[in-house]
Amino acid sequence: MADTEFSHTNADIDVHAMGEMHEHPTWREYKWVALILTLITVVEVWIYYTPFTQSKLFVPTLLIMSAVKFAIVVLFYMHLKYDARLFRALFTGPLIIAVVTLISLMFLFGHLAVRIGS
Repeated sequence: MADTEFSHTNADIDVHAMGEMHEHPTWREYKWVALILTLITVVEVWIYYTPFTQSKLFVPTLLIMSAVKFAIVVLFYMHLKYDARLFRALFTGPLIIAVVTLISLMFLFGHLAVRIGS
């Protein structure tokens, strides 16, 4: 009787423990993700070496592109895109709180200023 209870393999246990099954990205998807990340990096470097550095949009542009690259890496290479919603919430919730806190502190200490009027 004990032999029939534990007749499945460890692979079966792992599949059942994970809950839902999903298909992992193929090498083609990883290739496209790597190409997109490379292109964003090339644009970042190009922006750094152009006269755009004197613009007020220089830092926000680089920060936005870095945030996009961060999101792509987390979604695809860390497989957050395929994880359960609970894990996504546990990752993105504190991340949003941290970003809002940093932006608030930058406003508070005058590193970001909103000028209304003249």
